[in-house]
Amino acid sequence: MPYDPRLDPEMAAALAAEPLSPTVLDGLDREGLAAVRAARANAGFPPPAEGVLVRDHRLPGPDPVRVRVYRPRAADPRPLPCLVWIHGGGMVLGTPEADDARVSRYVLEAGCAVVSVDYRLAPEHPYPEPVEDCYRALRWTAEQAGALGIDPERLAVGGISAGGGLAAATALLARDRGGPRLAFQLLLCPMLDDRNTTHSSREFTEAVTWPRANNLYGWAALLGPSAGGDDVSPYAAPARATDLSGLPPAYVDVGELEVFRDECAQYALRLIAAGVSTEFHLWPGAFHGFDGTLPHLTLPRRAAAEQIAVLRRALGGTHRSGATT
Repeated sequence: MPYDPRLDPEMAAALAAEPLSPTVLDGLDREGLAAVRAARANAGFPPPAEGVLVRDHRLPGPDPVRVRVYRPRAADPRPLPCLVWIHGGGMVLGTPEADDARVSRYVLEAGCAVVSVDYRLAPEHPYPEPVEDCYRALRWTAEQAGALGIDPERLAVGGISAGGGLAAATALLARDRGGPRLAFQLLLCPMLDDRNTTHSSREFTEAVTWPRANNLYGWAALLGPSAGGDDVSPYAAPARATDLSGLPPAYVDVGELEVFRDECAQYALRLIAAGVSTEFHLWPGAFHGFDGTLPHLTLPRRAAAEQIAVLRRALGGTHRSGATT
């Protein structure tokens, strides 16, 4: 596939030297999706950083939802701020382990704890189950603040891609259900709009990662025949929310060369119009998930540094380490 001429030159050179094998979801049945999940799991992911302590917990209740809790091994004795993190995967893929390295950096450099949610995936678990899992994890985190050694007054929610959309929806649920109170939302290239009618959602039928067909597949898995219709809840697709007032301050970013570009920009502008303090960053020449795909290049490193900076500013982390992942 020829790359878009707008692609960042350094990333274009890296991809030419070592092309990616994009995940193709279009047309997959349940068995095919299971095979894709297994292949991703077997590929392995970078482990947590040495300076990070990781423990898994099960949320109480009938549904076996796991959360993965990360803390610095050498932490300040005072309670830490906490980011409830939600992994990506188009609503149909992913595990917390895929983000071990990313959230390790948040822990060590932003000075916070992280609770990462292993929410149930569509299509086996369609809306509202994934977002309800994330909201349960947020409530559990607030309720267990003392045992976890975190400060319930400095809670944030964040995620990437589908996880960014679920984070935005979790923030809406927290507002509308009376808590827990959130200090911040970190929305990285969030998947927000099931309608797929923006210019960018139509533009990227071919993409370095996550083309239009994959996005249609993910929304159909989550919403079934309701996807794109008139009766989709804003807790499924936050772009559907008519009122964004009263939400926590936000950081929203997205790449120039991805289907989510326009819906993310529009959501950020709507947050600002609703009186929500919002920072928006459009990364020029960047594709979906670029900061995790090519983390050692210049533009991804800039994006990662911005994430750390906004988390430290929003949460006031108490610990800093020179360790990196």
